[in-house]
Amino acid sequence: MNLSEKQAGVLRGISLAAGVTVSAFALILVFQPAVIDNNMIESRITFASVSVLIVTLCLAASIAALARHRFFSAEDIDGGSSTFTEEARLLRSILQNTLEQTVLAIPAYFLFAVLAPLSWLGMLPVAALLFLIGRILFWRGYAQGAARRAVGFGLTFYPTVLLLLICVGMAVLSSLPA
Repeated sequence: MNLSEKQAGVLRGISLAAGVTVSAFALILVFQPAVIDNNMIESRITFASVSVLIVTLCLAASIAALARHRFFSAEDIDGGSSTFTEEARLLRSILQNTLEQTVLAIPAYFLFAVLAPLSWLGMLPVAALLFLIGRILFWRGYAQGAARRAVGFGLTFYPTVLLLLICVGMAVLSSLPA
């Protein structure tokens, strides 16, 4: 299968993001930093909430960027118009993707906080940090095309998906007879 130049660029970007994600999570598994000192569900949820806060702030920043643009743009201030400027379209696309990523990440983070072994909870702040870095890179590269935003997309998406896959594994393991 021959890939176009854009496809090859996206593949390089998402491969880099996948490698960073797996490496970062592997370091947590190797070093197992103590991030909370008890196994109480309240402690786990509180700990996850800080990571969710970072993700939610990314969404708030994306909403604020579009709102600011609309306020200062005579063409876009009404918001419901079908004649958006290119800048408004770009900001709407970034917001839409950030919303999608946030909606996936929040339940994944809380599920992971409840289901994962205590020593693995260090993956949550790592996932949140990768989410933040990913959103910044996605935003900065968006206007330059798919290849330029691929790393940012991957750093946002892959940590969340990996957390979800671990949750599936934990759920399956916990349902097996002892």
